[in-house]
Amino acid sequence: MKTILIPTDFSKNALHALQYAQELFKCERACFFVLHAYAEEVYGQYKTAEKEDIEKLKQEKKEETEKKLYQLLDTVIGEPPNPLHNFEVVTCFDNLVDGVNDFVDEMNIDLVIMGTKGETSNHKTTFGSYTIEIFKYVKCPVLAIPKDFEYRQPKSILFPTDYLLPYKRRELKLLGDLAGKFKSKVHCLYITDFDELSPRQEDNRLFLEETLTKPYLYFETAPIKNKAEVIMEQIEKKESGMLVMMNSRHSFFEDMLYRSTVDLLGLKIKIPFMVMQNLNR
Repeated sequence: MKTILIPTDFSKNALHALQYAQELFKCERACFFVLHAYAEEVYGQYKTAEKEDIEKLKQEKKEETEKKLYQLLDTVIGEPPNPLHNFEVVTCFDNLVDGVNDFVDEMNIDLVIMGTKGETSNHKTTFGSYTIEIFKYVKCPVLAIPKDFEYRQPKSILFPTDYLLPYKRRELKLLGDLAGKFKSKVHCLYITDFDELSPRQEDNRLFLEETLTKPYLYFETAPIKNKAEVIMEQIEKKESGMLVMMNSRHSFFEDMLYRSTVDLLGLKIKIPFMVMQNLNR
């Protein structure tokens, strides 16, 4: 059974992500944990309050949050409900990133799926600031769903990689299972001007080939220019339904996300974006 965590702020974007998750795993046994972190709602109102007032508000917010979570589930479970799916609500007195990360560790979550509004006014990033933080620090694959994306099976998946990062077998298995059940093509794209791989890169490429046995796997290269432009061109050319990348500190992944490191980034991803981790859990 897959364990899926859906953080929600009760927005339309979060609801859209939950509905997408149900469709993505429609024919698979899955347990969906729907989580809301409410610490900022408490401290935002009572930063200088007495301890008794804080404790009272914490309890009130917990009860209010649980009620709203159950109401949310009533709107998405459906009639009749999918017999393969279970739903649980999670209230968390913490900030969103720490709350998600702790729950991922506690329940050994397979995948986090969340909505994103896209560019925010006060952060120079492609995605919203919370999405960026969860991409970077949560030790679990994260799938971000653009707010206007209508569900379709990801028959073509673009996977840009330089073959330098060590891949985790569990993360690749998730990608392999997902792509395999839809009979998807996975295009491993290396953006380079060199013709040959180093021994380390060859080993990592072979590991990909040996691990991703269920989907149709393709190894391709593209010449170096603006990396974001190359990726957007390839998404359009291959009619990709999902973008997948590996996350590592000071990596190509971070270069793509922050405009300060890539001139005129202009990256507007309109398809689901899954970030896999190479961090130990």
